[in-house]
Amino acid sequence: MKKVILFLFGLFFFSSLFTQNNDSLLLKEIETLKKQVADNKHVYDKILKSIDDIMWRILFDDIAYVDKVRIVGPARWRAKTEDDRFAKNPLQFYSYVFIPKNVNVKKSYPLIVLPHGGIHADFTTYHTHIVKELLAQGYVVVAPEYRGSTGYGKMVYENIDYGGLENEDVLASRDYIIENYSFVDSTRVGIVGWSHGGMIALMNILRYPDKYACAFAGVPVSDLENRLASHDSSYTEYFTAPYHIGESILENPYEYKRRSPSFYAHLLSKPLLIHTNTNDNDVYVEEVLLMIDSLKAHNKVFEYKVFQDADGGHGFDRIDTKQAVEIRFIIYKFLQAYLKPSKPFKNVADMRKAAYGFGG
Repeated sequence: MKKVILFLFGLFFFSSLFTQNNDSLLLKEIETLKKQVADNKHVYDKILKSIDDIMWRILFDDIAYVDKVRIVGPARWRAKTEDDRFAKNPLQFYSYVFIPKNVNVKKSYPLIVLPHGGIHADFTTYHTHIVKELLAQGYVVVAPEYRGSTGYGKMVYENIDYGGLENEDVLASRDYIIENYSFVDSTRVGIVGWSHGGMIALMNILRYPDKYACAFAGVPVSDLENRLASHDSSYTEYFTAPYHIGESILENPYEYKRRSPSFYAHLLSKPLLIHTNTNDNDVYVEEVLLMIDSLKAHNKVFEYKVFQDADGGHGFDRIDTKQAVEIRFIIYKFLQAYLKPSKPFKNVADMRKAAYGFGG
């Protein structure tokens, strides 16, 4: 009887061990598959980016020279590994360049720097009508695909530096145009952005005022403390990722503060227009009001408007409705005062014709 019990115990033990080994192998296989799926996302993004690059040229073939240049920004703010001998190498990134086809190289043109929004996103044909409107007025446009942008693979994605050196990438794209296109006027440069692009517009006009004549910040991310408190944990995970900050706001509050435009409100010295919307479902109006209040607390002169429940929520002035076009017309009138484009819109009907082919 004792032998039978020992036999059964041994059988159970080895069976359990075999099951544990199988479970361990299964878990490893699942983790491998999850990693492959995550990495395949970057392949998918590259395909979408290639398609969009073709679309830019098709959509603008008759009105603009469209180029995509590869330039450099600063090295990573923090080396990925301690023994990385190339850690100080400048990071490469792409920028789109749009130049009106009727450009006269003997004349001088203003420049709009147009950073895209999104934590991880890229400059897409979503911006088609906005770029058409800018070109029609006589602006040259540069749209930087700063570090962390999608469509360029895992390495660029994980080089994200939200509120950090991405701002210097955008500045580098501005400087590239000035250095390489003699017909662009360095004294007539504006920066325009929405959402995270609005945050970058704020950071650039606040920290590099000598580089810009004015800025427009639409529904701008303005204060990371407020933003993280008002969004769910999935948003926090973008920042605590080991390839990014790697610490929470509780662990390192200053790191988040220095990445917030509200921290630099006291530096404003150039014309600025801010728009926000009370029903914005992404960058809540309360966050933008913090920025507005910070500027007021420092007695800064600037313009702003709080739209009341405008249709479209977060994208209320970037969509194609009559109201959105009319709001963009207000933005362009602000820019016109400081950048002096050669063909400013006289009315909304002219603007609609330039962007959509038909007047209102």
